[in-house]
Amino acid sequence: MTSLTSARPDLASIKQKQQATWSSGDFAIIGTTIQIVGETLCEAVDLRPGQRVLDVATGSGNAAIAAARRFTEVVGVDYVPALLERARERARAERLLIDFRDGDAEHLPLPDASFDVVLSTFGVMFAPDQPRAAQELVRVCRKGGKIGLACWTSEGVLGESFRLISKYAPPPAGLASAMAWGDEQHVRQLFGASAAAFQFERRDFVFRYRSFEHWLDLFRTYYGPVHKTFAALDARQQAALASDLREMLLARNRSGDATLVYPGQYLETVITRA
Repeated sequence: MTSLTSARPDLASIKQKQQATWSSGDFAIIGTTIQIVGETLCEAVDLRPGQRVLDVATGSGNAAIAAARRFTEVVGVDYVPALLERARERARAERLLIDFRDGDAEHLPLPDASFDVVLSTFGVMFAPDQPRAAQELVRVCRKGGKIGLACWTSEGVLGESFRLISKYAPPPAGLASAMAWGDEQHVRQLFGASAAAFQFERRDFVFRYRSFEHWLDLFRTYYGPVHKTFAALDARQQAALASDLREMLLARNRSGDATLVYPGQYLETVITRA
């Protein structure tokens, strides 16, 4: 578990860099493949038609779209305008009414206690100021409402991937790992007395690609953290990183053929607001 009392880095500067990272590539290409996680999370929080739902760090709108499919009133917030436009395109295609807004997970532009349910799938976990982000989720959720989160775990493939990438592009000193949101004890510490109850479930999302080369092409092109890392390396380092990623993913591959199929563990959390 990552300590919440460690020395604080320059969070404002880190956030600017993160925003630039997630604005690079096109996360929507990757995001649409994990839509099922948003659907599963909506079932976990037991959404009811007519409820007010907020999707924080919505990206291209996965959880927001899943919630709107259940006849709720949905707002989606993200700080990457291009991803919000992708989300709006998807909503229009399904004729779903979703209010997508520009906003920061650490400073949500929304009133206190204005939502019955607050969701985030692989989004809020990347906010650099984790206690502040948790406080904002609590602030906008009414008493007795629910906060539903899907966050990658440190033990899973995303945790391993980010540790591998950090060897080539070290993260800022003192920054808590985003994967800490996938640790039950850390989540309890973040939300503390603001939670009346916690419900945790470890799940796997299964990634599926034509081959490792297909995976690498997609992630180098569209997934901001991988895209930015490769762009910052010289040719020798790029080849070394690609080789390391190949070894890691093929070790987890369960396809039994030339395709790439591997599980990505995440923690599904449902918090009942005190």
